[in-house]
Amino acid sequence: MSKIIKIANGQGFWGDSVNAPIELVNNAKIDYLTLDYLAEVTMAIMQKQFNKNPNRGYAYDFVDFIEGEMASILEKNIKIITNAGGVNPYKCAEEIKQRTSGKMKIAVVEGDNIIDHINEYIESGISFDNLDNGNSINQIKDSICSANIYIDSFVVADALKENPNIVLGGRITDPGLVVGPCIHEFGWDKSHYHKLAAATVAGHIVECGAQCTGGNHSRWWEIDSFTNIGYPIVSISENGLFDVSKNSNTGGLVNKLTVTEQLLYEMGDPKRYLSPDVTVDFTSIKLTDNKNGIVSVDNVVGEKPTNTFKVAINYISGYKANGKLTVTAPYAIEKAEKISGIILDRLKSKGIQFDEHKVDLVGYNSCLGSSLKVDDNPSELTVSISVKDKSRNKIEKFSKELAPLITNGPPGITGFSGGRPKVQEVISYWPTLIDKSMVKTKVKVY
Repeated sequence: MSKIIKIANGQGFWGDSVNAPIELVNNAKIDYLTLDYLAEVTMAIMQKQFNKNPNRGYAYDFVDFIEGEMASILEKNIKIITNAGGVNPYKCAEEIKQRTSGKMKIAVVEGDNIIDHINEYIESGISFDNLDNGNSINQIKDSICSANIYIDSFVVADALKENPNIVLGGRITDPGLVVGPCIHEFGWDKSHYHKLAAATVAGHIVECGAQCTGGNHSRWWEIDSFTNIGYPIVSISENGLFDVSKNSNTGGLVNKLTVTEQLLYEMGDPKRYLSPDVTVDFTSIKLTDNKNGIVSVDNVVGEKPTNTFKVAINYISGYKANGKLTVTAPYAIEKAEKISGIILDRLKSKGIQFDEHKVDLVGYNSCLGSSLKVDDNPSELTVSISVKDKSRNKIEKFSKELAPLITNGPPGITGFSGGRPKVQEVISYWPTLIDKSMVKTKVKVY
């Protein structure tokens, strides 16, 4: 019989359920627990936190989880694979060592964070042209706030050779959290394209946590309970075949449709899904609904990967603020439209116009626009006004214009309990590439 390992995912983003990984550690029979904390903007947030405080820059609630569940993790010999290290995995590792009295062995994956060397790369001739529009990196190089490479899964496998309790990284790819253990356990090499593709699909299915086990499901009314929703478990064999399931005593749902919906998540060309390890043909995938809360996945086809790694660069592109006021009937729509006009006209009279602005009537047209028939006489709605500009001063002046409307605008306005709108930096995303030969990764053991 082919060797099988069980890999669960208990975190789909930084802010996901804190109970999910606890449930999996204590109640699931698993070999590995993956925890995916990162998204593109998350890296920028973590980098800004690190710049303010060198003891931050990682998902600090991960440390709380490890401290609280250390005994169960060690007793069951569950290995944790995570990108919780963000831009400061070293400090994260040190904090874990301290709070667990050195009982947890940690292998830190290095090499993804290039923020300190980005200018050197640019000066050496690496173009870092924007993948979406072809623009030159020189346009934004002075505003860059984070830069991270989506490194391959083989360095995760290298880390597992150290027999750690935790593999801790920064921008390990979301599917790579699953691919790495498979490489380690099954001895796959870089030519095993179909097997690597299968593990990549498995990682893609589970990377958003409960989004494949009933969360965000289009037929949500068919789910008996969202209480204690189960998080996904992949049972994958050496030949690349795998099943998707969850603990039977949890809420949610696993069937062919919930898995299919997650397969469509963040999909470009389905015939050429690009990862650092392999190029995957998602159109080849065969799903079998076993009707008992298990979906089997096979026939995954892979081919040679590209010669480049994707790089996620974030930069500060200006400032923004959003203000909201609740408007009541009668004539709620008319009043809301009038309110937004008053604010923008008052600022225009002072010579202030914005690079971008947007007005939404929440409860009327903010999500679906005119595509769905709505009540033309709502009893109440919220007018949401958003502005963006390179000038912080302009945004600050906008933030001071909402409150006066409560007494000097149309009647029936409320909802200003949160104070003036907060001025925030706008973080923009710059996707680009780097040749794999320029990237060096390594493992450091704590």
